[in-house]
Amino acid sequence: GLFLIVGTYFINPNNKTIKVAEKKIESSKSTDIEVDQETSFEDVEYKGMYDLNKPFTLKADKANTIKGEPNIMYMTNMHVILYLNDGRIVNIKSRKGSYNKVTYDCFFKNDVEATDGEIKINSQNLDLLATENTATIYQNVNLIHPDGSLKADKVNYNFETKSFKVSMFDDKSVKMKVLKWVI
Repeated sequence: GLFLIVGTYFINPNNKTIKVAEKKIESSKSTDIEVDQETSFEDVEYKGMYDLNKPFTLKADKANTIKGEPNIMYMTNMHVILYLNDGRIVNIKSRKGSYNKVTYDCFFKNDVEATDGEIKINSQNLDLLATENTATIYQNVNLIHPDGSLKADKVNYNFETKSFKVSMFDDKSVKMKVLKWVI
């Protein structure tokens, strides 16, 4: 799917000046990455369209860029809401994440929760790419479906078709409990 941004909104419920986050982002390197103070915000909301005709909303408690990566927004308590053509609403939340303002790709990490109202997924990572119809969910995936549940290392889930492809790292077997078969 293709994303098209309609607007960018920075929400402050108290109608006060938006606070600038002063906290530095920790990196895997030994030195801290310097936050770009001009693009650090609290209570952020982006609204737009994906796949040309489907609206989405992205919210976060905090968002900021780091110097040298102006198109990537690093977020705290990230929440994306996708509105599907069949009326279902997909909610994806995580403690941390990033959003690419150019490609519209979303990367969720740390305590990811996703649901389309029927299927519930928990993991440590979920990648939602604007150019693909599936979400890639990995690291400690727990998927609960009305007909069963499964645990896996990686699941590719298509929210439109409700289908998923399950795999394990190192060719281990998938742990799955099926409550009923649909024929």
